[in-house]
Amino acid sequence: MPELPEVETVRRTLETLVIGKTVEDVTVGLPRIVKEPPDPELFRGMLKGETIQGVGRRGKFLRLFFDSWVLVSHMRMEGKYRVTSWEAPVEKHTHVQFHFTDGTELRYRDVRQFGTMHLYPLGEELNRPPLMKLGPEPLSETFTLEGFQQAMAGRRTSIKALLLNQEFLSGLGNIYVDEVLFASGIHPDRRVETLAEEEVKRLFDSIRSVLMKAVEAGGSSVRSYVNGMGEMGMFQLQIQVYGRKEEPCHRCGHPIERIVVAGRGTHLCPRCQR
Repeated sequence: MPELPEVETVRRTLETLVIGKTVEDVTVGLPRIVKEPPDPELFRGMLKGETIQGVGRRGKFLRLFFDSWVLVSHMRMEGKYRVTSWEAPVEKHTHVQFHFTDGTELRYRDVRQFGTMHLYPLGEELNRPPLMKLGPEPLSETFTLEGFQQAMAGRRTSIKALLLNQEFLSGLGNIYVDEVLFASGIHPDRRVETLAEEEVKRLFDSIRSVLMKAVEAGGSSVRSYVNGMGEMGMFQLQIQVYGRKEEPCHRCGHPIERIVVAGRGTHLCPRCQR
């Protein structure tokens, strides 16, 4: 958490709040969050006077486009961005503050302190870590059934492990993999090489449909996720299996089960996903 729908929601929110704002200064309270450059004072100096020109996303990563630089940010488990005024009290666990010339600021808060930031020259970020090895975007026009089928060919692992692999497909995490597999009627522990052509097509369609519905709902506030305005997502009201252990399946009434697949807690309906 957050996964693709949550990061896309944050991107859309920030797009309305920070584009056109110029950085007057940057405060880095936890230097280890800034991975590139490793010197927080250099990071600060590189961004002073820069104006935000756009907000993008790649998989689970947020991208802030400045005049000369791109900030690649991964929020990990608990990271949150919030736009506020300079005068607003700074919440505990706020680790980076981008102070703008108009008296507002963008704050990054992270209770778990797992988030990361990389600052690269414009155009270089896709060829540098952490973005360089990411798989295709599941909501992009370049993500096709034919390409998906080809990428799955010869894979010998569980389907859940494959969908969690960000080099295979970017943006899916534990929540949406469970939801996608339920929607497609596939057991999470099924071996990829045993899937029939029709099952692969159903899986492809489910990936797109589940993610699009989640984006439309503003993501899932299963734990503590909120967007850049502090608002909760609402897709958790549509969740079918994730986090619903022993609750009745919405489709057949059988209790939802929780097992471990690929080292991750996994929710499924054993009747609908044989």
